[in-house]
Amino acid sequence: MQTASPVVVGPSDGNAGFLGSIGVRFMIDGDRTAENFSLVEHPMSPRALAAPLHRHTREDEYSYVLEGRMGALLGDDALEAGAGDLVFKPRNQWHTFWNAGDEPCRILEIISPAGFERFFAELVALGGAATADPAALGELSARYGLEMDPTSVPELVERFGVRFPAEPLVA
Repeated sequence: MQTASPVVVGPSDGNAGFLGSIGVRFMIDGDRTAENFSLVEHPMSPRALAAPLHRHTREDEYSYVLEGRMGALLGDDALEAGAGDLVFKPRNQWHTFWNAGDEPCRILEIISPAGFERFFAELVALGGAATADPAALGELSARYGLEMDPTSVPELVERFGVRFPAEPLVA
């Protein structure tokens, strides 16, 4: 059985980047957890839509709201969560999420099993979803078992009063 060494991740530790509409800070990757889970932080500027409707075929996601209000569309269910709330986004369910308020929002995203954090790292290297070459983004998504519906963005923007792309959250 593989054992990992203890680690403390401080409030400014870990590499950070911009995904095109929200930020990402890499806190714990799958290499450290025997690929059981990974943990990233997503800082979101006011009214930022994280991504078009999408679904993961390989992993579940758990969003723990640290500050602000997170909106989410999970299948047909729209919801809002505040600081201290945990939102479960199961694999194979179409979903998206956003900052539902006029103040910054930060969430911890637990990804299980690990691996999808590598998608985020590669997306940062491509310049984020809003500027990445569509063919490169499609190839990247396919490699990580991600289905995305970019045509959903205009309806999401109108329905939930959000922006895509959005500006990075400046601390």
